[in-house]
Amino acid sequence: MKSSELRAKDQAQLDQELQELLKAQFSLRMQKATQQLSNSSQIKKVRRDIARVRTILREKVVAK
Repeated sequence: MKSSELRAKDQAQLDQELQELLKAQFSLRMQKATQQLSNSSQIKKVRRDIARVRTILREKVVAK
């Protein structure tokens, strides 16, 4: 997910995106714990996406 795509969204959409990413991260952690995760690089990608969304949310709060 690109940051330019995230900047086009409003705060409610970003909050929803963040919740979805946090659920995905939890799911991936559970898959890893039960050794069902085949591609462990997904965890890193989701973590970075979460950081991107939180950064954009923070930028929007500060800009107000």
